[in-house]
Amino acid sequence: MYKVAIIDDEPLIVEGLSKTIAWEKWNCQVAGTAGDGKEGMELIREKRPDIVITDICMPKMDGLKMIAGLKSEFSEMQLIILTGYREFEYARRAIELGVARFLLKPSKMNELEEAIAAVTARLDLLGLPAALPVEEAEEYGQADETGTTLGTEEENGEANSFIVKNALEYIRENSREKLRLSDVADQVYVSQWHLSKLLNKHTGKTFSDILNGARMDQSKELLKDPSLRICDVAEQVGFQDLAHFSRVFKKMEGMSAGEYRNTHWGTEQNGGKG
Repeated sequence: MYKVAIIDDEPLIVEGLSKTIAWEKWNCQVAGTAGDGKEGMELIREKRPDIVITDICMPKMDGLKMIAGLKSEFSEMQLIILTGYREFEYARRAIELGVARFLLKPSKMNELEEAIAAVTARLDLLGLPAALPVEEAEEYGQADETGTTLGTEEENGEANSFIVKNALEYIRENSREKLRLSDVADQVYVSQWHLSKLLNKHTGKTFSDILNGARMDQSKELLKDPSLRICDVAEQVGFQDLAHFSRVFKKMEGMSAGEYRNTHWGTEQNGGKG
């Protein structure tokens, strides 16, 4: 039996989908329902559904990020969007990220049944659990050493790139905070294990290197201000320990923060002549 998760903040929609559709006709059963994006992700991680029917405009949810996260981490999970949001560009982007069907509310029963028939037919062809995460897919010989499911790179490339782009943006914008990999993973709707693999594959760097790089960029700007002490700069960019900041700066920039300031400030004071 294929497991189905239904996520919508309209209880009537959830109840209607759960009880009106003859799920057994397609060898399906409703494994659970949720009323917002956060509950939806918890449900998906707990039940590992093969098919997800979800709205994209709900509380505690960024629709496109959730779509990308699910398609990247659970590459064969079938996503059916059922929404009242009629923006064409949004629908186009969702389909690029891997949505199987994009249906507008109110949808006719035959449209829903066609969508279910299409995704279950595809699951029949796959022959593996749709919600198999990449770390478990390795056991089936279906994923490479980076955790990318074999045979799905082209299909999921858009989703993976979308996730990495949003993760890097979030890291840059929040690098001054006490940021953990799990915090970023929550923002892009994937596990921290999967995000770590994606960041390494797309950038060649670890999360720690990326975070420290963002902090170094900010610190170099702040060091241009001679009124700021180096310990103040370290604290402002997110380091609680001056010694740690100094070690990271020297490792990444090849000189101490003081040397960088003297070199840069001297150049500025002399009109760029050194």
